Amino acid sequence: MDLQLTGASAWELFCKVKETGPLIQCITNFVSMDIMANMLLAAGASPAMAHSREEAAEFVRLASAVLINVGTLSPEWTDSMRATATAARELGKPWVLDPVGAGATTFRTQTILSLVDLKPTLIRGNASEVMAVAGGVGTVRGVDSTASAVEALSLGKDLARRVGCVVAISGATDLVTDGHRVVACRNGTPLLTKVTATGCAVTALAAAFIACAPHDPLTATAHALAVFGLAAELAAREARGPASLRVGLLDALYSVKQSQVCENVLLNEANDT
Repeated sequence: MDLQLTGASAWELFCKVKETGPLIQCITNFVSMDIMANMLLAAGASPAMAHSREEAAEFVRLASAVLINVGTLSPEWTDSMRATATAARELGKPWVLDPVGAGATTFRTQTILSLVDLKPTLIRGNASEVMAVAGGVGTVRGVDSTASAVEALSLGKDLARRVGCVVAISGATDLVTDGHRVVACRNGTPLLTKVTATGCAVTALAAAFIACAPHDPLTATAHALAVFGLAAELAAREARGPASLRVGLLDALYSVKQSQVCENVLLNEANDT
């Protein structure tokens, strides 16, 4: 089946997010909560930052999709994450995993691998994180990657096939794969690397897009990354630095026009990458 990877198809799905307002349950780190919630609101989705182990799994019934981000871990949080992922799987709700810092410590990596066993719909991380989750040797510096998306692609495809999910690898060019097909997204700006938690936020945006197209998480993820990257490009035109980019990014995502998306989204199938 041919993939729909046009600006028009990205805009169509973005409009569906705005029209339906999917509720995205986010179990995420303290650093990202603010920008993640505001990014979802700017896109037309509804955030719910419900992470308590006393309610998180029960809350899944209300959610359109679930985002689990392991940035700030503790035993209480891991219990909640596993229970929530299990509930999402049992209820047939899409859920997305952001394996922040995979490979950095034993506790973190084991927690992530236990979540991967619960079959996420999407795993989105940087190259080193994806390589660590896939069982390769990623080089992690904090939560930053010292490997490129292209270097991680082979392992990412293997991971996607093994888990039965979509894997998105962030980089100068983002790569998204279901283990067979690969989509390249070339929207974005290097200034994003100077604003913390933007990667966390785009993973949540991907969850919102997947909630509106659960039958095609590969295309939904690619569209989310492209729309987010384009919003960052638009914000960067006026930004004086990281702080103004952060504010401008929210404004750009909220106000981006159909013509801008249709004419400037840079997506293509790239199986030979």
